[in-house]
Amino acid sequence: MLEGAKSIGAGAATIASAGAAIGIGNVLSSSIHSVARNPSLAKQLFGYAILGFALTEAIASFAPMMAFLISFVFQVP
Repeated sequence: MLEGAKSIGAGAATIASAGAAIGIGNVLSSSIHSVARNPSLAKQLFGYAILGFALTEAIASFAPMMAFLISFVFQVP
């Protein structure tokens, strides 16, 4: 029973990958819209877009780490 719960927990932890993909899409979409509205701020907005991309990608890297932690570190006694 506990092994099944671990598998469910690891699977739920990987759902964050889908959220990260949606977040990256939102960041890039907002960047494109902002540059289309005000092209003179393209360089400044690019920096903000890269920062948003990096923070969103950090969440995507935490998801597999949590899945592995749940799967392999928490051992059943």
